[in-house]
Amino acid sequence: MHPATAKWYDRRDCVFIEFCVADSKDVKVNFDKAKCGFSCLGGTDNVKHENEIDLFEDIDENESKHKRTDRSVLCFLRKAQPGKAWPRLTKEKAKLSWLSVDFNNWKDWEDESDDDMGQFDQFSDMMNNMGGDDDLPDLDGADDDDSADSDDEKMPDLE
Repeated sequence: MHPATAKWYDRRDCVFIEFCVADSKDVKVNFDKAKCGFSCLGGTDNVKHENEIDLFEDIDENESKHKRTDRSVLCFLRKAQPGKAWPRLTKEKAKLSWLSVDFNNWKDWEDESDDDMGQFDQFSDMMNNMGGDDDLPDLDGADDDDSADSDDEKMPDLE
């Protein structure tokens, strides 16, 4: 029996864990208030994989779900306390050889503002306040069709 390789990442309301087992069969995922259990048979040789994780914080086991694909099993764990960052997945600080951070999906959401539209509105206001047609300088009759330029000679007709 081997633990499955797993990657995880944190979001404001949930935590995702992806167990990387191709061609998994007999997948079992158990969500408990402070634990997540995973087991399956994987690969062409049906290797038994089993993982048990004591989670950093509590989750809502009734709102947590999983989805199996041909390449992995993705678990969605709903946080019991949304908005609280998890610096690690596990309760203990021990480094687990089979577990890593999924930096491709990691987002540093703590530093982000909840009001992204507010920032967009501030940008729009700034652009609007930079001036409009009323503030343009007079370009000395640039729009006058009667003005003649030295190179505005009549072109010969094409034959």
